[in-house]
Amino acid sequence: MPKGEGKVIAQNKKAYHDYFIEETYEAGLVLQGTEIKALRAGRANLKDSYAKILNGEVFLIGMHISPYEQGNRYNHDPERTRKLLLHRKQINKLIGETKEVGYSLVPLKIYLKNGYAKILIGLARGKKKFDKREDLKKKEAKRDIERAFRERQKL
Repeated sequence: MPKGEGKVIAQNKKAYHDYFIEETYEAGLVLQGTEIKALRAGRANLKDSYAKILNGEVFLIGMHISPYEQGNRYNHDPERTRKLLLHRKQINKLIGETKEVGYSLVPLKIYLKNGYAKILIGLARGKKKFDKREDLKKKEAKRDIERAFRERQKL
């Protein structure tokens, strides 16, 4: 299965609006017992989360996985920091690229692939306000063209 495909649990659509995504990486997640059950139930949120490299390891900070309903006292902390599983070469490459000013690691989507929870992280560069406006204009123009094309086909 190609990178980024599987049963999508959560997407970070705001990341595409706020950042230029230069490159994407697929990473595994280190999860506790009830976290994978909550993910399979679709109870995750990537809003305001980011990845950070600490001591040669990549961690996901700020991702919210709601507690599992049948988890009783063994439930997990919803906002805990989670370790991401990447190859050493990928981590070394990310260390070099994130040291440049303006680049950060942003989670794009979390999905299940062959029974395992995976996360797609992107090397991102922040957009300025005029870039965001330009993207909105392009999107509106494309929508208008499609609408006109559909109306022309009806006639």
